[in-house]
Amino acid sequence: MLNFTFKNQTEILFGKGQISEISSRLPQNAKVLLLYGGGSIKKNGVYDQAMTALADVEVIEFGGVEPNPTYETLMQAVTSAKDNGVNFILAVGGGSVIDGAKFVAAAYNFAGDPWDILVNEAEFSDPLPIGVVLTLPATGSESNGNSVVTKKETAQKRAFSSETVQPQFAVLDPEYTYSLPEKQISNGVVDAFVHVIEQYLTYPVNAPLQDRFAEGILQTLIVEGPKALAEPENYDVRANVMWSATMALNGLIGKGVPQDWSTHMIGHELTALYNLDHAQTLAIVLPALMYVQKEQKAEKIVQLGERVFGLSLADQAEQIDKTIKAVQDFFESMAVKTRLADYDLGEQAIVEVMANLEKNGLTALGEHGDIDLAKVKEILALAR
Repeated sequence: MLNFTFKNQTEILFGKGQISEISSRLPQNAKVLLLYGGGSIKKNGVYDQAMTALADVEVIEFGGVEPNPTYETLMQAVTSAKDNGVNFILAVGGGSVIDGAKFVAAAYNFAGDPWDILVNEAEFSDPLPIGVVLTLPATGSESNGNSVVTKKETAQKRAFSSETVQPQFAVLDPEYTYSLPEKQISNGVVDAFVHVIEQYLTYPVNAPLQDRFAEGILQTLIVEGPKALAEPENYDVRANVMWSATMALNGLIGKGVPQDWSTHMIGHELTALYNLDHAQTLAIVLPALMYVQKEQKAEKIVQLGERVFGLSLADQAEQIDKTIKAVQDFFESMAVKTRLADYDLGEQAIVEVMANLEKNGLTALGEHGDIDLAKVKEILALAR
């Protein structure tokens, strides 16, 4: 097992009615920037519940954060936050709103060009504190310090990570997911599944506990994901999906083990260029990447097949191929397509993704740093 440090500072408030607890978690004389997305929270009642919980607090609203939050919109939120002198951000929504809140928090007291936080790892200080009311289980952003932001002007999707912008608390009420469109549930399950895979499907380092944690999350998503589509108001199913998505990327399962994240890096370029849903890009890239990297990942792919999908074939090559197919079939069962052609993308998309990766300096991806542009081309050609 590799050396690691682990600390998760986010207080999870899980279950029905927990939104009533948020006022007790705010600073004295709180002036809150309420950050949200396209307005669905005003239709499903979450907005009203949040405002009731904030009845004794001054609130500045900023809506319109996109599903892939843009730098341009978030800079407007930064301006609003500064103009109104807020001292806390409450993000109400899914991972995109929460990622956006982290960027706004970091940029609030930043003296330079905030884009440098994303592209040059510029240091920042005194970020605004953040709380979360989660409405879409997917990214795990509610209990980590990661943020991904897209700049429309340059078609770049970049990320930063800092524990200083990790939410102080997160309300996870499964009932808030009942009204989600099927597509968002599908995307959320696939996103969480791939988060686990990025930390699990590398090479063994004698970390059996992390492996079993990861496999437990994967098995839960495989069982509960289709149920979430079939039974949209099954509280127990939605609770299991929500908690699995949080546990997939709160830092625990990735400690002491090598991590990959090449599927995400390639997928980010597909989103930046063509505005595909994040989970759609992951479903396109991962099966093909597993196949191209099957020699490097052989031992863990075999283990994935045995422990998660119940495959036990004598021939290792067949075991690997069947496991990759099982992953692809799971994505399809969640109604997320797995080919570039399914999204009307072809050879030109491969060229443009490679160009963007090169522009962003992402030319040595994966746990071994051996996924260069030639391999990216091979992966995407296989995914056509």
